[in-house]
This record gives sequence, C-alpha cells and structure tokens, in this order.
Amino acid sequence: MPDETGPLNVGLLLFIPYRAMETRIFRALAEAGFDDFTPAQARVMQRIGPDGTRLTELAEAAQVTKQTAGFLVDQLERTGYVRRTPDPTDARARLVRVAERGAAAQPVAARALAAVEAEWREHLGPRAWEQLRATLTELRTITDPYL
Repeated sequence: MPDETGPLNVGLLLFIPYRAMETRIFRALAEAGFDDFTPAQARVMQRIGPDGTRLTELAEAAQVTKQTAGFLVDQLERTGYVRRTPDPTDARARLVRVAERGAAAQPVAARALAAVEAEWREHLGPRAWEQLRATLTELRTITDPYL
C-alpha cells in the first residue's frame, strides 16, 4: 500500500524488516515443533545470559516490568524453555537459565536468522550490507541502554 503522506519514518523502516525476520524465525521454529511460545516470551528468553540471569536484569533488558518478566518466565518454565536455579553468589536470589527445550530451539532460530541475513545480503550486495550493519551498530551506541 503506497504511502500518500510521504516517505516512511525511520522507525517504521527499521520495524518492517525486523517484523519480517521475526515472522520467518517463528515460522521455522513452529515447523520444528517449537510453536508454544510468543514473541514477548522470546524477547525475554533472548536476554538470558550463558550463566543465567536474575529476573530483575531480564526485566530491565527486555524493557518490561518485573511482574511482566515474571509472568513470561513462569510461562516459559511451564513449557520447558527455561528453569530457575539458585544464584551461587546470593542464596536469596534465583537465576533464570535456558533449559533443554530452549537450548534445542536456539539452533533452529539461529539457522532461520542466518538464512534471512544471507537473503538480505544478497539483495543489498556485500557493500550495502556492511554499510547497513555498520550504521546500525553505530546507532546502537546512542540507543542501547545496556552498552
């Protein structure tokens, strides 16, 4: 549908390809039998560190409330994607870790992501692809609160 009000704003220009990539990844996951989680759950799961992450840190990184993160982690735990374990550095705290089912889904998502990136690189050409990556990486320095 053509935009009669002028060019799309940068936010939409960033969002449209992101959503297309996300859709492809979720389709690949569903085809592999991982069809029981949502994009919101995936955004939380993507922020779990290799040694586990506290719920408060997940909430911050996903930019959701602690209550929302807790709700999403509860859902992910029930379906076997994550597990909670004691934090070895603080007996009162718990870490959220990727569980077996989550670990099995990760390579499926990684392959789908690589396929999308390869298609985009081919479409844009190597030079434009590298410029896009460099530009977005530079923009991240002023937009990513976790750098």
